[in-house]
Amino acid sequence: MSDAFDYFRAYAVRALCRARSMPRGKMKHLQLVVGRIYNLLKKEAAYGPNIQHLDDFRAAQKLERSLDRKPDDGSIAQTRFALGSKQSTGREAR
Repeated sequence: MSDAFDYFRAYAVRALCRARSMPRGKMKHLQLVVGRIYNLLKKEAAYGPNIQHLDDFRAAQKLERSLDRKPDDGSIAQTRFALGSKQSTGREAR
């Protein structure tokens, strides 16, 4: 992974630009944290090849993906499941 520095730099820039465009709050703070993690990984990659930082990179990507999902996703799915079960019981009673 000879271009690790460039990859991490691109991820850091993208994450920090995304954070700048977000309104104040917890999500913006977490997005800034992700950008800082990418910056630290970039600095580590600048000193030499190191495979150990790939786990940190994957963890940062997982955190960033979780920020993209809306926090209401689980409750919507649970509501749909509850509605579906109520509808199915109503159909059986008829």
